[in-house]
Amino acid sequence: MDTSTTSSYTAMLVDGPLEGKTVATAFLESGDPRPRLELGTDHGKHYVYARAAGMEFAAEGDDRPSAVEYRYIETVFD
Repeated sequence: MDTSTTSSYTAMLVDGPLEGKTVATAFLESGDPRPRLELGTDHGKHYVYARAAGMEFAAEGDDRPSAVEYRYIETVFD
């Protein structure tokens, strides 16, 4: 049973063009971290990242992670 009241987590971008950046991201309605992120830019493109294995938790016993790693997949041009 999910007892956490946190509705978002930090997505840590570990490689690609946005390496080292972080973004606040909402959990899915199921309470799971998003499997993919599509991050738009103002230059007619967006970057696609996929969830990696790394997760951090704010406290021991938390149901939801406070941070999740994402790896770069591709750049899509609009």
